[in-house]
Amino acid sequence: MSLPGALKRSATVGTITLGATALLLTGCGAAPAPSGGGTAGASDYLGCIVSDAGGFDDQSFNQSSYEGLKKTQTDLGIKIKQAESTTKADFEPNLNQMANAGCNLTFTVGFLLADATKKVATSDASAHFAIIDDNSINLPNVKPVVYDTAQAAFLAGYASAAQTKTGKVGTFGGINIPTVTIFMDGFADGVKYYNEKKGKSVQLLGWDKKTQQGVFTNTFDVVQEGTKATNNLLNDGADIIMPVAGPLGKGAGDAILAANTAGKDAKLVWVDSDGYLTAPAFKAVLLTSVMKKMGEAVENIVKDDKDGKFDPTPYVGTLENDGVALAPFHDLDSSVTADTKSELDAIRKDIISGTLKIESPASPKK
Repeated sequence: MSLPGALKRSATVGTITLGATALLLTGCGAAPAPSGGGTAGASDYLGCIVSDAGGFDDQSFNQSSYEGLKKTQTDLGIKIKQAESTTKADFEPNLNQMANAGCNLTFTVGFLLADATKKVATSDASAHFAIIDDNSINLPNVKPVVYDTAQAAFLAGYASAAQTKTGKVGTFGGINIPTVTIFMDGFADGVKYYNEKKGKSVQLLGWDKKTQQGVFTNTFDVVQEGTKATNNLLNDGADIIMPVAGPLGKGAGDAILAANTAGKDAKLVWVDSDGYLTAPAFKAVLLTSVMKKMGEAVENIVKDDKDGKFDPTPYVGTLENDGVALAPFHDLDSSVTADTKSELDAIRKDIISGTLKIESPASPKK
């Protein structure tokens, strides 16, 4: 594994450059492991899942997707198998192992699995696939599952702007890809909207929507890089930070906990899942989370496929269909004013109605 190189950043928008990324690692994937095999009388239907390099314990979208499939095992009595990738080189071997296992439907988790998914799905037209966070594959046996997370991130940006005490909030991404920048775009627009409505000047560090440039660690794997990026934003004055970097969110949470122990009063915004449930170590500093309801989508897609209703039409999660959402404020609920909560509710309704349009270059086509 190559470690990151020199760090370059400015006071408002930084860029982290790395000597090499974890995507260039090589290795062999683990064989798909059986998980339970269903209950007595379960059907012969086999649902499978392949993670990206973050693994199923990433406290983020891999974990949420896997938990959705495990819930389907319980609810529908299917059998499941999973294969956890540790590097990009694992993707295709893991998918081939799933194909050899006779999976009826295989979920591939993440934009980075698109090439491998397309290759294996093309060679095995009888099997069905669903890829989460990618809409680039146009095959009759592949269903894209994508999310307009800019909508929910807009709410998080507005809430963060309302809660900051320093007048600065921050964000950073793992890799500069659409499924990351869509969060950052929505967050930026939410901060901007708050400033316009309130006559304020809350500053966003780490991302410039206009130029599409900002802070990236160029890895989803090296947790310490999340700590470094967060510390840089904290040192520049941000007191609420949203990492969009999978497992690196843990590094961000660690940095915020340490900073608060040293006297700061910083907060964390989680992404993909409700961090209060998936990353409980950070409950005390977690303002909210920008959620993608992946578990629900996984279960619905399996049910349709099991019932002979597989459809390659993309699923797009939005606020309207509850595919994306802003998580509760949980332990920090009392710190958020009733006015802010009312404003967030009104904004959500305006987004759903179309009165308020949230747009990002990375937004999925509906």
